[in-house]
Amino acid sequence: MTDFEQLEALLQRRHSCRAFLPTPVPRGVIEQILTAAQRGASWCNAQPWKVHIASGKGLDKLRDALYVRAQGASRPAPELDWPREYRGVYQDRRRECGWELYRATGVQKGDREASLRQARENFRMFGAPHVAILSSEKLLGTHGVMDCGAWVANFLLACTAAGVATIAQAALATYPDILREHLDIAADRVIVCGVSFGYEDTAHPANSFRTTRAPLGEVATWVE
Repeated sequence: MTDFEQLEALLQRRHSCRAFLPTPVPRGVIEQILTAAQRGASWCNAQPWKVHIASGKGLDKLRDALYVRAQGASRPAPELDWPREYRGVYQDRRRECGWELYRATGVQKGDREASLRQARENFRMFGAPHVAILSSEKLLGTHGVMDCGAWVANFLLACTAAGVATIAQAALATYPDILREHLDIAADRVIVCGVSFGYEDTAHPANSFRTTRAPLGEVATWVE
């Protein structure tokens, strides 16, 4: 296979995993993945990302704290602005993804309790044995956050190449105070997102669907 064909195969194979096996990924494999992700591009080569990885008992405590908070009445307090609104095709794509997940997991349309229960699985990291919480230097603003997005893309592909499943989660940044308490994230950093990772539970129905991608005509404009 050519380099492009290998890359294309990885991109086709990568997907968001929503049910993991409890088997931990060996530390050496995680370090290989992190080393590969470090090759990501960044503005002025600033490399503003820092990643805190929780596993084992540390992750169990974090998972419990987030899940309890999510079940309560606390208002979300992310450090980055959430989308103000999904409109048009963006709302269509969002709904398509949501309905496919609900169909796969047996959540009936209109069953708000079941859909909320599925949404809260985010705070259990879908049973993943590891989570990476990503942060950026606050002073670098939007550019630092963009750089972190590039790092996440590299991390997801590196995991896929290593046979490790992933799901990137903005939801994990919902309660930054809990993340800071459990992971000792410095006050001069902004929490961007999390990535749960491990080995996929291929038998779980939540992993039985794949999202679609827009055709080039919807995203590319040629000026000649």
